[in-house]
Amino acid sequence: MSSFLFFSFHLYTPPLLQVVMLFSLFSCAVGLSLLPLVLFPCPAQACPARCECSVPTRSVLCHRKRLAQVPEGIPIETRLLDLSKNRLRIVTPQNFSSLLMLEELDLSNNLLSSVEPGSFRAQPRLRTLRLRANQLTLLPRGALAGLGELTLLDVSQNRLVILLDYGFEEQRRLRVLELADNELVFIAPRAFSGLPALRSLTLQRCNLSAVPGHALAHLHGLTNLRLRELDIAELPPHAFKGLGRLRNLEIDRWPALEGVPGPALQGLNLSSLYITHTNLSVAPALSHLPYLTHLNLSYSRLRVLPSGWLRGMDRLEVVRVRQAQLERVEPQALQGALSLRLLDLCQNRLKTLERSVLPTSLVVQSLLIGQNPLVCDCRLHWLLQRTPPLLYGEVEPQCSAPTTLAGKSFSEVVKPRFFQYVVCTKPRVISMSTYPAQAEEGQRAWLYCSSDGTPRPSISWLTPHRRYITTKSTGRVVVHVNGSLEFKMAEPQDSGIYICVASNPAGNATLSISMAVKSLGIRDGALYANRSFLFDPDYNSSQINGTERYTIRMVLDFTTILVSTAMGCLSFLGVVLFCFLLLFAWSRGKGKHRGSVDIQYVPRKRKGANSELTETSGPRRVNMKMI
Repeated sequence: MSSFLFFSFHLYTPPLLQVVMLFSLFSCAVGLSLLPLVLFPCPAQACPARCECSVPTRSVLCHRKRLAQVPEGIPIETRLLDLSKNRLRIVTPQNFSSLLMLEELDLSNNLLSSVEPGSFRAQPRLRTLRLRANQLTLLPRGALAGLGELTLLDVSQNRLVILLDYGFEEQRRLRVLELADNELVFIAPRAFSGLPALRSLTLQRCNLSAVPGHALAHLHGLTNLRLRELDIAELPPHAFKGLGRLRNLEIDRWPALEGVPGPALQGLNLSSLYITHTNLSVAPALSHLPYLTHLNLSYSRLRVLPSGWLRGMDRLEVVRVRQAQLERVEPQALQGALSLRLLDLCQNRLKTLERSVLPTSLVVQSLLIGQNPLVCDCRLHWLLQRTPPLLYGEVEPQCSAPTTLAGKSFSEVVKPRFFQYVVCTKPRVISMSTYPAQAEEGQRAWLYCSSDGTPRPSISWLTPHRRYITTKSTGRVVVHVNGSLEFKMAEPQDSGIYICVASNPAGNATLSISMAVKSLGIRDGALYANRSFLFDPDYNSSQINGTERYTIRMVLDFTTILVSTAMGCLSFLGVVLFCFLLLFAWSRGKGKHRGSVDIQYVPRKRKGANSELTETSGPRRVNMKMI
């Protein structure tokens, strides 16, 4: 029957219509075969339950889903996987074995206590790994094996106690390493070996008691180092040896740090240095950091910025010494900082700022000196009338004295009003005297100089050798606060004319006085010559005033020499008498002992090659003298 129908169809259907009908049947068959693929998508595009997937970004977000283990069904083409804030406890090599395309993995804020070796060996493209805020106590060797493309690793806020040697040996492209908030007590000398590309390292809130200098020496490419909240008391010499490319060093919240010795920062080419929240009491020497542009010594115990402190720092642009108990900035303290544009001295104890602190050669634009007990007298007149005016920032400085200007800001203290309430008087030397009237060699002597002026002038002295002596000078000749010049031990070369110089911001005044030192006679001079000042704490030759010698005084007089000679003679006579007693005892026993000894012996028989030879001679005798 079917044959008949096909024959009838073939017999009565035109050829063209047959072709069209056959093509329609073929299209229907193909469409029916593709229908299951449309109704049931490819399983590669599946998304794990309770997670969010994004096909355009190829990311899977399982953030804060209370997951106790890595979910199954993560697409193999995933590039970003976020598993943060879950309850994962361990990472094994099987967890991510199928995710070969993974580039960023976030495991932060879990309960991870262990990362097994080789856990990430199947992720050769991984660039970012975050293990922050977990319970890791150790990163065993091999835990990061296979991560040759890793650029950022964050293991902060864990319980790491020690970093083992070669723990990061395969991360040769790692650029950022975060180790803050751990319990580190030791970093092995080769812990950072194999990190030539590392640029940023953070060590914060650890239990380290010393700077891990040997470990840091392997980071030749490091540019940013942050050492925060560490209980380290000192920086040893060459603490950062080998870090020639380091540009930014931050030392913050070291309460035990009281000083930074000069050699500690030797060999560095820093552009910014931050030493804040410390007990630093002496400004560190910075002349060996010529490339420094930003300096911050805030929140310390600095009281004085010494003269010449920034000499040679011609690239320095910003200096901050905020809230540091600063009482005085000495003249020429900033001399040499030719590029300085911002000086921040807020919240200190400054009462004035002399004109020599900011010479006209500096290009300072902003001077932040708010919240200081400034005395608005003639010492600050130069600052109030400076053109162009300086920028004082958000907190404008105010006057704390005199009473008529107390509480007034600088903008309110205009020129007429300033000179109405402030009196500046040029200093005047009132009187001068010497005590004693004629000093004797080896005795103490004083030169007195009294002066007046507003504000109170400071006193310095000019010696006959054209050398200035101030209250900062130490040694044999010193200047006291009241202006007197003391010679702790006068010498003949101290004779001459001395000039008293009284200075204040209104000007200078001078007055001269002569001093004569009487030389000792021949007898007394001989005794004085026997005095040794090699160990004298007060001794300071007039040739080297300003230096210190830590010695004690030894005075040799005639009585001392006589007693020493007598003791020497008695010792010599005692030794000679002892020798005579020995000779006497030896001579008394000389006749009771024999002076020679006779020894008789028989020679041994000698054997020849083929026959024995008998000794024909008798015993032999030897005589020995006894000495």
